Amino acid sequence: MTAFADLHRAGAPLLLPCAWDHASAFALAEHGFRAVGTTSLGVAAAAGLPDGVSATRDETLRLALTLGSGPFLLSVDAEGGFSDDPDEVGRFARELAAVGAVGINLEDGTGPADRHAAKIAAVRSAAPGLFVNARTDTYWSGDGDPAETMRRLEAYREAGADGLFVPGLTDPARIGYLAAHFDVPLNVLYSPGGPALAHLADLGVRRVSVGSLLYRRALGAALAAAADLRSGRVPGGPTPPYGEVAALGGPGRAPGVSRPAPRARTRW
Repeated sequence: MTAFADLHRAGAPLLLPCAWDHASAFALAEHGFRAVGTTSLGVAAAAGLPDGVSATRDETLRLALTLGSGPFLLSVDAEGGFSDDPDEVGRFARELAAVGAVGINLEDGTGPADRHAAKIAAVRSAAPGLFVNARTDTYWSGDGDPAETMRRLEAYREAGADGLFVPGLTDPARIGYLAAHFDVPLNVLYSPGGPALAHLADLGVRRVSVGSLLYRRALGAALAAAADLRSGRVPGGPTPPYGEVAALGGPGRAPGVSRPAPRARTRW
């Protein structure tokens, strides 16, 4: 079992926050998160590209290259693998593994289940060390049909998936059933209106993803701060000091080596 797989524990599910750049990933690691994912929406929006249509292959790989050697275990949201060709998806997974990623999330977009299963099998063959989290969108963008969800999850497990992800599923009874049915970790997406983390643990969930929530919250906080300033108010909420953010990284900073102190400047 890999170190990343070992974090998927019964009774204490992995809470996987999702970053969109170097600073957000390293800040999460400094706050004690041993594993960090990426958010395809954050990567796409930051680059001015659409999400979920295979437009961000290069940006995703570039981010993985930036984060793969970080002090955390990295799982990459690869949409549907950025190709309908399983062999091409396998090659992309091999590139992710080469730069240090330990996990990959692959979504089916409610497309053909056999095609998604073939992608999973190709990744298992091309990058055996990657933890393959197979996502079905039957609840996220489909009608939430339980029978279809089960059919897809069983096909993906048979193809070699290490974990199964059903975003949009919030019904406790259904979550508990799926968690007990499969011999690999069940992953759900955190929902403010769904079961709390402790309840999900009791239901047998072993991984709870945050998805794009942190990115959207960050945008919301920025907009709220700008509106406060425009209205003559002092922005509320926490504001990390300039030096703390500057220290999050940047090429050339050797571990344990401090940078020269900058000249005094006024910063938010």
